Amino acid sequence: MGIKKKLGMGVASAALGIALIGGGTFAYFSDSVTTQNTFAAGTLDLSVNPEAIVHIENIKPGDSVTKEFVLGNNGSLNIANINLITDYTVADAANNNVDDFGKHIRVNFLWNWDKESEPIFETTLYDLKNMDPDVVKKDLWDPFWQQNSGLAPGDTNELWVQFEFIDNGEDQNQFQGDNLSLQWTFNATQGDGEDL
Repeated sequence: MGIKKKLGMGVASAALGIALIGGGTFAYFSDSVTTQNTFAAGTLDLSVNPEAIVHIENIKPGDSVTKEFVLGNNGSLNIANINLITDYTVADAANNNVDDFGKHIRVNFLWNWDKESEPIFETTLYDLKNMDPDVVKKDLWDPFWQQNSGLAPGDTNELWVQFEFIDNGEDQNQFQGDNLSLQWTFNATQGDGEDL
């Protein structure tokens, strides 16, 4: 082995020895902490009172009825929209209907007192089946309508609705003894996600 190799090996060995000695004696401060984190999902809990908004017997053409009901948010999240879904079935007592009974029952208005808005104005149950109005939306003429729409946790909205059996001045005998079962589903949805 040449002198250069021996000298190089000696220097490398010395450097390794110093590193091992220095590494063994080198000390530093350290600390650690563990965090406990949770993600708890909020809830949407829509209520309606009363659950049966209208129950009428012996209705005849020209009769109308006005009813009041309350929608409430019992959940922990804001409800952005409550869309009304309409469905109904007709029991034809005499099996003689040539027209849909739902075309003869009109919703004259659905008024939200808390939003001062009218989500429904003069439409039949038949036509309402093809709509899904937002019943807690503030009227657009209000410059702050977006902030006032929806239903915050713990809030309620009082609504009034009027139904009318339309008297069309024609023979409506086909509906005698018939029964229309109306199902209204109030479909609540949350707002957009936000940076918390």
